[in-house]
Amino acid sequence: MNVLPEHLLIWFLFLWITAASLPADTRPNTDTRPNIVFLLADDQCTYSLGCYGNKDVKTPQMDRLGRDGIIFDKHYNTTAICMASRASIMTGMYEYKTGTNFSHGNMKAGIWKKAYPVLLRESGYLTAFAGKFGFVVEGHGLCEKDFDAWGGGPGQTHYQTIKNKSMVRYAEAYPHSTRAYGAFGQDVIKRAAKDGRPFCLSISFKAPHRPVTPDPQFDHVYMGRTFAKPANYGRKFAGHLTAQSKQGRQYKRFNEWQYDTDYGGVMAKYHQQIFAIDVSVGMIRDELDRQGLAGNTVIIYSSDNGFLCGSHGYGSKVLPLEESSRVPLMIFDPRSKTSGKRLRSQALTGNIDFAPTLLELAGLAVPENMDGKSLLPILSNPAANVRERMVLINVWGEKATHCLTTLTQRLKYTYWWYGGDGMTPVEELFDTLNDPLELKNRVKDPEYNTMLKRMRQNYDAELEEWKKQAVTYNDYQRYGTLFDRNTPWSEKERMLDAPKQTRKK
Repeated sequence: MNVLPEHLLIWFLFLWITAASLPADTRPNTDTRPNIVFLLADDQCTYSLGCYGNKDVKTPQMDRLGRDGIIFDKHYNTTAICMASRASIMTGMYEYKTGTNFSHGNMKAGIWKKAYPVLLRESGYLTAFAGKFGFVVEGHGLCEKDFDAWGGGPGQTHYQTIKNKSMVRYAEAYPHSTRAYGAFGQDVIKRAAKDGRPFCLSISFKAPHRPVTPDPQFDHVYMGRTFAKPANYGRKFAGHLTAQSKQGRQYKRFNEWQYDTDYGGVMAKYHQQIFAIDVSVGMIRDELDRQGLAGNTVIIYSSDNGFLCGSHGYGSKVLPLEESSRVPLMIFDPRSKTSGKRLRSQALTGNIDFAPTLLELAGLAVPENMDGKSLLPILSNPAANVRERMVLINVWGEKATHCLTTLTQRLKYTYWWYGGDGMTPVEELFDTLNDPLELKNRVKDPEYNTMLKRMRQNYDAELEEWKKQAVTYNDYQRYGTLFDRNTPWSEKERMLDAPKQTRKK
């Protein structure tokens, strides 16, 4: 047996003792996995960014992120409302499997155990969260103990930093929470650099969610500016849309939020709130540079849902319309051969894809329960696709607006099942490739007969997955019947009239 010379044994023993005696923050880092920065806006539509074609706005850092990485043009939130969307983002699952949304119920602890922050921390990542957490986990609250650094808050949180308990230390320097979250991100980056650990920083900005509260530091940015209205702005572009979609608050808010009478004023404040996020993005990227971590940090930027902003004469979100459900997504991986080439992807992607993507970045297996797909193949090849179809869900608000939508890269099909109050169940088919403003329902167009048949089949197949996999609590099971195209309205009406306590919980 070969034996090392005595002087080499002594040398290796000395090195081992020296390394073991060093403070943790000075030991050499052997974990070379990439750092992850996941940034999420609240209610940000695609036409609020310069890199998505709006020439009236100032988003230099977001545009830079788009130039450095890849811009996704067909990215959707599978549920366009914050609580359900955030649950899907964390878990990689459709809403009917998370069981989490307003008026339905909170997340079960077993679901949370497979969320990306939990799995990343278990694998050795320093995990940090700040901003609007968005949901509650039964028995765990906001899950503050599952993060190494915490700046999150319950409910909608507050724009005044001092009102957010976990962020009070930033209140004096950053009285408005948007830039305070940028400062939180800087501190996490410094800590991770000192500890020598890979980190996952997740920040969920409150902006530009209402109540409208722009940071006064940026009052000058849009002072005196005007904004072009979207080409489908106003009620004149709503005549072909279903009566069901006009029953919720989305239709009323076109007037209530003054898109009809003060579009420029409303949008100036909306864009000002987004400008503050843009500044925070710059703060975070500057700190990555200062700490020497920029070359090994993947940055993802998106929104929990879009915002209608007057398109078709609607306001708010929730509906499966493009402005509500399709959102910005930019991903920058500085290690990728595609970085810096100003590339765009037309792949069909969704918020359920974030968890699988983050896990694969960290070298972890994606749990079988996740519905999403890793987007890493697209980062290597922007022409790649990860799926053929996906669904959009709404089971919140006025029951007439509840619906299931299936979509492909080209087509979007919705079955509006509600037949009460003088309405009739109806179908919508939009060709979003050739009609991105959704100006013509193609259901009765003979040219689309074959495509309509195929989309109906896609819809039925997706609904079967709902029936098989929906949680048995929080009132998700009955939608397997309500959304069924072949079940008569009379049967659905009896189900709606049944006392709530007889439904499965």
